[in-house]
Amino acid sequence: MKFRTTRHLEQNLVRRAIPRELLEDTLANPQQVVPAHGGRKVFQSQFDLGEGKIYLLRAIVSEVGEQATVISVYRTSKIRKYRRT
Repeated sequence: MKFRTTRHLEQNLVRRAIPRELLEDTLANPQQVVPAHGGRKVFQSQFDLGEGKIYLLRAIVSEVGEQATVISVYRTSKIRKYRRT
């Protein structure tokens, strides 16, 4: 699936110091896809930025027909809160 990005998303990547490649990897091969508010989906994967700490990258995606738009992206250390088993 092809994902469209927004200017807001691009600003999030820079402001939150998230490498674009990490976002692309998560969208292409997510460890999980979970439902979110308003019919959106969250693509998420765990990773280590080289700091020795594991984070969860969460990409919020809105799908309308064949088009998917990445609304927001962030990383969190609260893995247990968001990970589904």
